[in-house]
Order: sequence, then structure tokens, then C-alpha cells
Amino acid sequence: MSTLALSNVINEYQYDDIAQRVEDISFDRYDAMFAGMSGLMAGLIDVFFVGVPDTGALTKIADNVVDDLVKKAAKLSGWNPKSGQENNIASAIGYFERNFKVNYDHRSSVDVNGAFKMATINHHIKSLGHSPDPIGLFFSILDQFTNTATYVSDGKLIRIDTTDSDFRLEGSNFIAKLFSGFVNWLGHVLSDIAGSSGSRGNGGRGSGLPIPFMNLFQFINVGQFQVGKHLNDFATVMVKVFQEGYDFRHGLAMAVPVLFNELMIRAFYVIRRHFQYKLPWRECLPSMKDKTLRWMLLISTGAMCLVDGADAVIRGGGNAVLIFLRMNLIAWIRLIYLVLKELYIFVKPILKALWKHVKAWIKDKVLTAFEKKQIAAFYDRINNYQVKLDEEFKLFYDELLEEHKTNMLYIQAVRDAQNSDDAINKSVLLAKHYQVDEKSIMQNADDVRKKLFGGQ
Repeated sequence: MSTLALSNVINEYQYDDIAQRVEDISFDRYDAMFAGMSGLMAGLIDVFFVGVPDTGALTKIADNVVDDLVKKAAKLSGWNPKSGQENNIASAIGYFERNFKVNYDHRSSVDVNGAFKMATINHHIKSLGHSPDPIGLFFSILDQFTNTATYVSDGKLIRIDTTDSDFRLEGSNFIAKLFSGFVNWLGHVLSDIAGSSGSRGNGGRGSGLPIPFMNLFQFINVGQFQVGKHLNDFATVMVKVFQEGYDFRHGLAMAVPVLFNELMIRAFYVIRRHFQYKLPWRECLPSMKDKTLRWMLLISTGAMCLVDGADAVIRGGGNAVLIFLRMNLIAWIRLIYLVLKELYIFVKPILKALWKHVKAWIKDKVLTAFEKKQIAAFYDRINNYQVKLDEEFKLFYDELLEEHKTNMLYIQAVRDAQNSDDAINKSVLLAKHYQVDEKSIMQNADDVRKKLFGGQ
């Protein structure tokens, strides 16, 4: 056996061995125990280091990170602070407020002629254009193009006419205006994400921007939740939660324990597969197609949410705002996603089988005898047409092949014309191929001379 053949055999054996070992790996109690421990640790980090806005250590770190981001972005955009004001966040925010004004920045009910209830502490969540996500970008550009402002209040979408404002979208054509609208949205987001210049200048934290897609909660104006002595629907509760500082900056802090849990689970998954099951590194990469990884993430995220929820309910004291204020929205959304993904994987084959039965039922019960006959006739016509096409193609192919053979014979005869002995033989074959009358064919050199010289 050659070296190459031996190498191929070895590689094939190793591949089969790895595939078998991968197949033998299954979710076990050690995976479950580590997932539970990881989720518990992440939950404790959330309870002790995230807490409620403006008090948790991680939220304060997130506030500083956003402040640094705003200051760096302001410098890149042309902010030139006075000497000694280089680290003044209020000055950086003020730069964005002056240079990136928009037409949907109403701050109170007075600004919208009493169309709905709104105040400075909640206008960022009520205005869809202020949302730092694709929804915010869409409504921001839409409002700038149409001179309107879009808000959500009491579960309703409200449009405010702003044609009487001083705002005008820059640009001489559609593309230029579109780019200008995007820049205005981005600059205005940076002017609000760390609070207003006034509140930050007075030493406050300021009202930032909502967590991406959080403003959609305002459409869910259902339920009755206890808030002090009053009952509020879910939409009102979430607006009040935002007013207490549950904003984008706090969302960054809440993402830390979730990220910690994800990294712990993935690290355990990789290390165990490589060192315990002896798989090569390329076979250890985490994949959501592997049920072991999915189940570990589901258990760990569930454990984290269990700790987070218990802490929120106990410390909330029955007040819905205080309860939601302590809940980690990022973790709960991650848990919902993992549950839905697992349900989809479980239900998918059932749905396929159900759809197969539905199609059979439609065919047998819904379609009339005439419709079935029409459909069968249609398929027969298609099949007959395909047969006819195949036959015509075969005839065309045979003709083309015959013509090709003739052309090649002619080319060969011309190519060999310099050889007089072979030339006559080739020409005879060519003439016979074209079915020339036998009496008219010159069979040899004597026939040629007779034809050309009259028998001399």
C-alpha cells in the first residue's frame, strides 16, 4: 500500500472515530449541575452589582462608559471645548443638542397642544424617533421627511404635525436628504443617551434613552398592577419604570451578568469536549445546533431569572414599578428566546407531519371531483409536453451529430489533399456519403484523366 493510500485510510479512520465520539456525547448531570451553578452566580451578580438604576456598581460603570463614548464622539464631530472643559459631559451633550436638532423633540403635553400626557422625564420613551434601534431610525427619518412627530401613549400611535417648526431637512436630492436624516438621528441619539446638558450640568444623572424596543411595551396597555394605592396597566407601569432610570445605560449593566453566564457555559462546553472527550478544537466550537449547549443555556438562564425574579418580588414589596425596576429585562428576553427556540425545534417535525396531513385532506376532501380531474389533466399535459420535447431534442441532437461527422470528413479530405494518392480516395468516400450517382463518381486517377483530358 502506498504512503498516500495509507494516509487516506488513517484520516478516514480518524474522521469516523471523531464522528462516533461526537455522537456518543450527550447532555448529562454534570452539564446540568454546571449550568445551574453558572446561572446562580450570574443571578447573584445581577442582585448585588446591578440592582436598581443609579445605585448598582455596574450601572455606575455603564454610565461612565456612555459618558466617555459621548465625549469621544463629540470630539470626532468637531467639539472644541474651552480650556478645562475637556471632560465636561454637559458641554459635550450641549454640542450635540445645538448641532443635531430634530422636529420630534417635544418635551411636554404643552408642546403637543395637550394631545396626550407627556413630561420631560418620559418624552424619550413616548417618542419613537428617540429609540436607539431600527424602529427609532425608521420613525426618525419618516418624521423628518414628512414634518411630523410620532409618539405612543395609552396604547395608541399618535402623529403630530410639525410643519410650523423651524426644522428643515438638508439635502438637494432624496439620497442627500436620507443621509442627512440618518446623521441627525445619530447625533440626536448621542445628545440624549447620557441625559440632557441641563440635568448633567446640575450634577444629576438625567433621563437617557430607552432600552432598544422597550418603547413597544406602551402598546401593551392591558392588566391591572398595583402601584402604591393605584392600579396601572402594563404600559403605564413600564413608562414609570423608565422614569426611574431604567434606560439604555442601565440596560448595558444588565447585559453584564447575561454575558458572564453565556461565556461560562460556552467555556465549559469547549473545555469538556476537548479535554474529557479528546475532540480536536475544531469540533469543540459552540453551536446552537447541539442540544447540550442549548439545554445548558436554557437551564443557566432560567436559574439566573429565578434568582432575579425572587429578589425583585421580595424587595419590590408588592409595588409593580419597584418589582420591574429590579428585574433584568435582558435576561428575561434571553430566556424567552431560548424557550421559544426549543419549542420550535420540538414542534417543527410535528408541524411538518401536520402539514402533510392537511395537504392530503385538501386533496381528498376539499377539492371536487372536477377539480381533481382538471389538476390530473394539467399534469398529464405537462408530462406529454416533456416527452415531446425530449423526442424533438433527440432528433435535433442526431442531426447535429451527423452534420458534425460530415464536416469532420470534409475537413480531413481537405487536410490530406496534398497527398494525391489519398486525396482521390477521400473524395470518393465524401461523394458516396452524399449519395452521388455511382456513374458520376471518379473512382481513381484514370477516371480523373478521362474527365479532364478526354481519355488521353
